[in-house]
Amino acid sequence: MATDTLINDFELPFQLYDVLGTQTLTEHAKFSEHSRETFDAVLDTANKIATDLFLPHNHLADKNEPQFDGKKVSMISDVKVAFDAFRDSGFIAGRYSFEDGGMQLPETIMTAVAGYFMAANPSTTAYPFLTTAAINVISHFASDDIKAAFMPRMLTGEFTGTMALTEPHAGSSLADIKTTAVKQDDGSYRIKGSKIYISAGDHELSDNIVHLVLAKIPGGPSGVKGISLFAVPKYRLNDDMSVGERNDVHLTGLIHKLGYRGATSTALSFGDAGDCYGYLIGDEHFGLRYMFKMMNEARIAVGFGAAMIGYRGYQYSLDYAKDRTQGRIAPNNKPEDDATAIIQHGDVKRMLLAQKAYSEGGISLCLYGSNLIDRINTCEDDTLKNELTELLDLLTPVLKAWPSEYGPKANDLGIQVLGGAGYTREYHAEQFWRDNRLNPIHEGTNGVQALDLSFRKLWQKGGLGIQILKREITQDLENITTPETAALAGKLTPYMGQLHEVLVHLSKVLQTEEAITLTGNAQALMNIFASIVLSWIWIRQASKAEQLLSTTQDIEQQNFYKGKIQAAKYFIDWELPLINRDIAILNNDNAVCTDMQADWF
Repeated sequence: MATDTLINDFELPFQLYDVLGTQTLTEHAKFSEHSRETFDAVLDTANKIATDLFLPHNHLADKNEPQFDGKKVSMISDVKVAFDAFRDSGFIAGRYSFEDGGMQLPETIMTAVAGYFMAANPSTTAYPFLTTAAINVISHFASDDIKAAFMPRMLTGEFTGTMALTEPHAGSSLADIKTTAVKQDDGSYRIKGSKIYISAGDHELSDNIVHLVLAKIPGGPSGVKGISLFAVPKYRLNDDMSVGERNDVHLTGLIHKLGYRGATSTALSFGDAGDCYGYLIGDEHFGLRYMFKMMNEARIAVGFGAAMIGYRGYQYSLDYAKDRTQGRIAPNNKPEDDATAIIQHGDVKRMLLAQKAYSEGGISLCLYGSNLIDRINTCEDDTLKNELTELLDLLTPVLKAWPSEYGPKANDLGIQVLGGAGYTREYHAEQFWRDNRLNPIHEGTNGVQALDLSFRKLWQKGGLGIQILKREITQDLENITTPETAALAGKLTPYMGQLHEVLVHLSKVLQTEEAITLTGNAQALMNIFASIVLSWIWIRQASKAEQLLSTTQDIEQQNFYKGKIQAAKYFIDWELPLINRDIAILNNDNAVCTDMQADWF
């Protein structure tokens, strides 16, 4: 099986330049020193490092999890080699300014860079990616002193970062956290508490680990309003900023996971000896707001990672289906005829097409979200900037939840394509599914995303986000000039009208006691909304592919464009109509789920 190609050579150029027009960002002063050539050079570097150093130990790290001997964590040496290559490449600081030592690259390009590493080895990739997320919070909200202490060495990868939210008794319910922070005369705080499921929470890959810890200051407001955010390093810093003595932060154990086995998942104890130094980020009691900055960006990354693992599994099963021979197809179906490759069988085509639609749809969706960030950051019209910000906020639950729902579904189908071989550890299809199964859970479960969409995002600022989304979709549909894509647009348009009717109905229901039904039906609303958004995303791809199809004589490129059009047809013919059930559930205020009593289970 030829599985060393992480991403089809046509895929990212098509998504970045044909669909999104990312090269036009170089017209803005912020990115004026770049060109498509520099973007491509960055992507080529990412592809090479990911292929040469991340991919070879993905399966090995899965079989040889990190170990804790009571003093320190050890792991296979390949992880350190790959991590060091990543940090030496400058990718951790890739989106930061030249003045900060970064490459000042667009978010869209950095997301595409991430695609190679997530496809190659999501476990090892977790270490630098979590560091990047922590840097984003510190850069936006921390004082100059804290920035100076931690940011430069986090940007180079000398220090890594984590976010420490979850506690043994409090998962998504952050209002119930018990970790405390007591202010000292010198302005620092003493942290005391326990955190669990902290990814990359302990290792020997860097000189220090900076934990971003949610804690409550005694006497503060109750619930989420009393949560503050602290930088808590594994090692304190000396006056000259060199790494000093060990802080009162200790690993109490490694957690053994279904997937992502190469990345440590930790239980951490803070302040067992009463001497855990923490440094307040921003103002007291604003910690959750700051952390959501990190989480919202992380949610896009989670969605994109899920799409990429789904894509990797799709490519793996596609290669297998091309090589594996079994059965015969008319007219060559006589016993003496040669067996055919299973890719010729109709049901295998169905499973591969579904994987393609799920994974490439998720990739395109998340790159669109990243491009929105670039559009916001380069927008000089305050009104448009506000509109695009609301659109991104509206789409964030979908950017996280849809790919992390359908990425694992793609991997499940990948196992099925391999048949019995897919159920064995000798083949990698089962690892892709195990690795991806985390994504519907972390950074806010998909159930939480559905509730966020249903009760907050659709309605905030008078529904501005949905207004802008409708405007963007309508503009795209009206500009279609190609016949096959126009037919797909015609199938989507009625569902746009039905979504409007559902939202009008729910806006009234939310003012009544019947609103409780939406707590049980939020996933139905997510299904409707996300399926319409993904249909639009696929129409965007199909429209561009149909335009480009006649411009090339290259057979491989023509096949690529035809595959895009066919995947769009599949999604709109096979997947979009499934929301008819959800439309009926919401229009009828179906109470089956909310009426169920705990004693009846």
